[in-house]
Amino acid sequence: MTKNLYFYETPVGKIGLADNGRAITDLFFGEDSPLTEYIINETELLKSAYKQLMEYFSGSRKIFDLSLAFEGTSFQQKVWKALLTIPYGHVRSYKDIAKQTGNEKACRAVGMANNRNPIGIIIPCHRVIGSDGKLVGYGGGLDIKRYLLQLEGVL
Repeated sequence: MTKNLYFYETPVGKIGLADNGRAITDLFFGEDSPLTEYIINETELLKSAYKQLMEYFSGSRKIFDLSLAFEGTSFQQKVWKALLTIPYGHVRSYKDIAKQTGNEKACRAVGMANNRNPIGIIIPCHRVIGSDGKLVGYGGGLDIKRYLLQLEGVL
């Protein structure tokens, strides 16, 4: 399936947003998207997602109101749905998310699912930290994770 993709400037640098015509499917940091399955096309849905992201960055939006479509294993999808329940300004540990998915021992698998999150920021994997409170791993880099958590008042 061909997806629409458009790049935008944000406070965390250039990001690419993609949709399938019905829902947001991807958010890329920088310009590192696999362009073969995408056409550069700014749709109304992508404009709306960008507008909401900019509202988030300005501090006026705490909850995204977008249709999302993410593809992954059933476990990854469970993790991503669990991430969507973490409120703005709060964090959870990998163990907390593992418990929420029904397998307390799956911390490492939760970390791998976080790493594969196709719609970062909107699916807030930046809100997951180590049990010791340390910032660990983020697809956009730890500087962006730190920025997002500072924006939300967590750090």
